[in-house]
Amino acid sequence: GAGMGMTAPVSITAFPAEDGSLQQKVKVSLRIPSQYQASPPCPSDESIKIEERQGMTIYSTQFGGYAKEVDYVSYAAKLKAALGSEAAYCKDFYLCNGYDPPMKPYGRRNEVWFVKE
Repeated sequence: GAGMGMTAPVSITAFPAEDGSLQQKVKVSLRIPSQYQASPPCPSDESIKIEERQGMTIYSTQFGGYAKEVDYVSYAAKLKAALGSEAAYCKDFYLCNGYDPPMKPYGRRNEVWFVKE
C-alpha cells in the first residue's frame, strides 16, 4: 500500500547466450528508496521479491540515447573487448542500467556493468 515512486537506476540482469544475444530470461531490479530500506513494505504481488544486493566492484561503460536490447548487447561486446582476457568478471550475466524517465529526450544515461570476480 506504500507508493514509492520510480528510482534509478532500473537494473536489468541479462543472461547472454553463446552468440552474445540475450536469452529471454531477465530480472528487473529497482532500488528501494532510502527511507524504506531499513524496513521495506511487503510486496502484494508474489512475483515481486525483495533482495539485498551485496557490495560489488564493477567494470562499466556508459552510453546515451533511448537504449534498446541491441544497444546493451553492443556495448557489452565493446566492454568485453576493452577488458580483454586478463580481467576476471562473471560471464554468466551482466547488468543493463537505465537512469532516466521515458519522457526525457536528451542527455540520457545508460550503463552496462560486468561484476568483478
